Amino acid sequence: MNMKWIIILVIGLFSITFMPKSAKACEIELEVVKGKKDSYQKGDTLVLLIKVALTHRSCPVKMKETKFNMKGLKVIKSTPWKQKATNDWERKLMVVVTDTSSGKLNMTVIRECEKDGGFGTIKLDANS
Repeated sequence: MNMKWIIILVIGLFSITFMPKSAKACEIELEVVKGKKDSYQKGDTLVLLIKVALTHRSCPVKMKETKFNMKGLKVIKSTPWKQKATNDWERKLMVVVTDTSSGKLNMTVIRECEKDGGFGTIKLDANS
């Protein structure tokens, strides 16, 4: 093997090893902490816990800019975001079931930023 191929091989391995790897900026989890059922009816209330773990240390997006998209649910009360650790945040939302016609309810939490952002979804069954 000549020296030219060895140099190309070393540069190639170096590039692959130290190439930036993409990572989500946020990991978002949702869970029912109060009022959990197998299936929900119109008028039922439940409390959802939203946990956000920021992967990057310096996230440019403030927690209050987190978006919530809902289908068949409406927020009636909420706590402010609470910082549990350096990059861990939590918030509780009390929601009421408003529409069960599709047989499904869901909430999606979205954080958009230049570092890929993140999202989490909870899907629940409903009696239509």
